[in-house]
Amino acid sequence: MCGNYCDQKKSIVSSKKIIIVGGGIGGLVTAMRLHQAGFQVKVFESVKEVSPLGVGINLLPHCVRVLTNLGLLDKISAIAVETKDLVYANRYGQFFWKEDRGRFAGYKWPQFSIHRGQFQMLLWNEAKRILGDHALHPCSHLLDFEDDGNQVTATFIHKDTGEIVATETADILIGADGINSVVRKKLYPKEGPVVYSGNVLYRGTSRIYQFLTGSTMAMIGSMKQKMVVYPIGKELNENGQQLINWVANVKEEAGDQLTVRDWNRKVDSKKLLELYKDWDFNWMNVPEMIENTVGGIFEFPMSDRDPLPRWTFGLVTLLGDAAHPMYPIGSNGASQAILDADALAIALMNESDIKLALEKYDAERVPATTKVVLQNRQKGPDFIMDYMEDLFPNGFEDQEIPTEELSKVMFEYKQIAGFDIQTLNAKS
Repeated sequence: MCGNYCDQKKSIVSSKKIIIVGGGIGGLVTAMRLHQAGFQVKVFESVKEVSPLGVGINLLPHCVRVLTNLGLLDKISAIAVETKDLVYANRYGQFFWKEDRGRFAGYKWPQFSIHRGQFQMLLWNEAKRILGDHALHPCSHLLDFEDDGNQVTATFIHKDTGEIVATETADILIGADGINSVVRKKLYPKEGPVVYSGNVLYRGTSRIYQFLTGSTMAMIGSMKQKMVVYPIGKELNENGQQLINWVANVKEEAGDQLTVRDWNRKVDSKKLLELYKDWDFNWMNVPEMIENTVGGIFEFPMSDRDPLPRWTFGLVTLLGDAAHPMYPIGSNGASQAILDADALAIALMNESDIKLALEKYDAERVPATTKVVLQNRQKGPDFIMDYMEDLFPNGFEDQEIPTEELSKVMFEYKQIAGFDIQTLNAKS
């Protein structure tokens, strides 16, 4: 029987106050998940007004499970494309790997491709609806925090003026403030800058005619020169064209050094059109896709940080990109942040001692995400692209495809990232 014990536990949970620094995907999902668990939560976000910035991202079945349990599945489905399949092709457009994804592969939950900005706005509006206006605080940049062993006090400022806008005291502070996290910098003051991969990402969205199934994610080329393409809009325009997201991954030339990690830096299309001028296949015209870009092309140095030995210090912990920024390989950036949110909520629900709960969260998520960060540095599932390029630089015949070797790489990555079908489908 539960009785008085459960009532007492609910009372303890509801009395706990939590500050979340950062109103991005990880911070907002964490806020809703902790509110669902019964905690009092406030979110502080640096930007003055949250707006639908960015391009496309993917949500894998293991994180969609968490979002489904928050009651968000139908609202996400309304603005996202449910990914049907994943294909890999070489720079000649020849397919060497195809697999179904999400529910089409037998998972209990779908995989989605979605515009990052639209997803961010959905989460912001849902968090506001569920937690109330008083719980979300834009234009509140973390200046500093102090943990006295019993509570954490955080000071927030207007980022432009430096004026103090809030001083908040809580039982826990969660740093979900991105790769340049203020919280992380205080916990690790000597860490230094991000680690640049030597690859540059060029991102854009375009209107093109549907390719393959109309809900296919395509990986083309090799890690020297790659193109990732997937639709992020279900509706077709008056010309029958679909909104798609594309990401060009180009190895930098000798002497080039991009060090500023900024999603909002625009570049022209001239360089890319030259690099991809021959990538016109019978199922995809890459130069035409680049030319049809809407809203600009954004240049971004692909970066991460070295994994940390721990995220938790006393009553303070990290989450999402503040804890484990990783290369955008294998569609795991947002997904792993959402898994953090779920693991943290479960730890805090199951352990009344806050410090012990945060340590249990660390014990689960630090090693799990470290494996993903390091595997992504080793190319993750995209290893098969370089493998095929090395084996068949001039193309291949279908009977030459080493299917068994490719299958092993793909399965092992799913295990590392936590979404192999047997393990995931056993959950509720």
